[in-house]
Amino acid sequence: MAGRIPQSFINDMLARVDIVDVIQSRMTLKKAGKNYSGLCPFHDEKTPSFSVSPDKQFFHCFGCQESGTALTFIMNFDRLEFVEAVESLAQQLGLEVQREAGRGPPRPQVDPDLYAVLEKAEQFYRYSLRKQPVAVDYLKSRGLTGVVARDFGIGYAPPGWQNLQEYLKTPKGSPQLLDAGLTIESDSGRAYDRFRDRIMFPIRDTRGRVIGFGGRTLGAEEGPKYLNSPETPVFHKGSELYGLYEARRALRRIDRLIVVEGYMDVVALAQHGVANSVATLGTASGEAHFQKLYRYADEVVCCFDGDQAGRAAAWKALENALPTLNEHRLIKVVFLPDGEDPDSLIRSQGKAGFLRFIDNAMPGLEFLFQRLSQGLDLSSVDGRARLAGLVAPYLNKVPEGYLRTLLEQKLRELTGLDARASSARRMPTDVRSTLNNRTQKVSDRLLTLLLKQPEIWLKVDAADRSRLFLHRGDLGLLGELASYIDTHPEADIEEILVHWSDEPSYEELLQRAQTVLEIESGVILGEFKEGVVRLTEILEQQARRRALTALKENPDVEGLRQFMALRKP
Repeated sequence: MAGRIPQSFINDMLARVDIVDVIQSRMTLKKAGKNYSGLCPFHDEKTPSFSVSPDKQFFHCFGCQESGTALTFIMNFDRLEFVEAVESLAQQLGLEVQREAGRGPPRPQVDPDLYAVLEKAEQFYRYSLRKQPVAVDYLKSRGLTGVVARDFGIGYAPPGWQNLQEYLKTPKGSPQLLDAGLTIESDSGRAYDRFRDRIMFPIRDTRGRVIGFGGRTLGAEEGPKYLNSPETPVFHKGSELYGLYEARRALRRIDRLIVVEGYMDVVALAQHGVANSVATLGTASGEAHFQKLYRYADEVVCCFDGDQAGRAAAWKALENALPTLNEHRLIKVVFLPDGEDPDSLIRSQGKAGFLRFIDNAMPGLEFLFQRLSQGLDLSSVDGRARLAGLVAPYLNKVPEGYLRTLLEQKLRELTGLDARASSARRMPTDVRSTLNNRTQKVSDRLLTLLLKQPEIWLKVDAADRSRLFLHRGDLGLLGELASYIDTHPEADIEEILVHWSDEPSYEELLQRAQTVLEIESGVILGEFKEGVVRLTEILEQQARRRALTALKENPDVEGLRQFMALRKP
């Protein structure tokens, strides 16, 4: 993986670009005094509240409070990740993106020629499709036209063991073909084509580069019906989605993404005008998939078979989606009638009929309560207690916020019990302290405020900062961010995102940075200062309780000294 993009490069790039040109190339702006205005692209409005300042090189919406630089706008408008947005803006300016060495051990570099080899393989498969009437007839029998086959780059891998290698004129046993997952090496050391006599579906990343393939048999041949590329340096099926690139290319705005089970379902839906479907690649819908899905749409509908396997898949998907949800993100589930798949359903009922089916999908969190309450007598104390115990672990996966609060309220309405209390009864004392709801709620709020205005950390009294940092081990990401700002006092949100772009916590930072605050920017500092003091008091209280518990369990002089040191003066 390439190193981080230096902040100096980003600063120079933003200094060269005109934010008005960037935004005006994507939406309509009108001159309004020194600034420009228009209808905000990030929320529905009839009266323009979106303002762009050429002097400050900054945009701000007075309606939804979205604001930022040209880079922020590209990320939000084009729905790109941070690095992708940097590369897009750099390409517009004719600049080559600079990289620097990352922290920690060096990461393996991806051979850029792998992308070229995969692209040539796609060309070969598409060329072979045109030469194979049997494969063309199969696609026609499935109702696909040449246009949709072209748009998705569908091809055909002919029978035989060396076709691809001979077409590419590569040496036998080419390490690049092996690394790209296009060939397999036998026990005797001979390489042969992985995909043979299969309809080929190229899998693309969000930049449109081919990173792998899915191959489907034409009929009842031996072997698996679907065969996917193996894990490679450029293809990680646990986080990729088939059809996402094509959906983004076909739709200017994606309000909803439909998750289906197979390649043919995605292509068939697109054939009938439903361009917003994607499929996982032979794996369950995992958390990484949902992180990516919610980057491009606020509503996700999981469309599965109505049999036992389909319902199990829906439950697994819902469980994996919970850590990614908030009050802005919806997940729904819908089960197909017996014997139907999205392909057959849309062919029999048409686009309007299929979309009516999707519109009636069940909210995922209703599905959660419905499934967990099955067989329970909620009129009895035992039934209500059982439901609270079953629901609590799932609610604990939902991030703190309005959604979590509403779910806890629903559980109280059903049972009269508090999910937090139910889960706490099953946890040891030391685990409860680390998951303390008050601590997490205050810490999350401070983290969001700090991302909105990083400079406020150094405006907090030095004594209060030092007092909070005595509990740095309990601060998690908030502590890491505050420490970074301590050593980089000029850091803004762009630099922070660059710094964390390769870290697992990047997604959380990005999500919080994009959160709309329902307070005026001028009062953020006051709330942050009060929050620092409040969080410190909570952490000190927890530390005293831990010390007292330890002293009771193992009374000694050192334990007593530590407890006395933690007592309030």
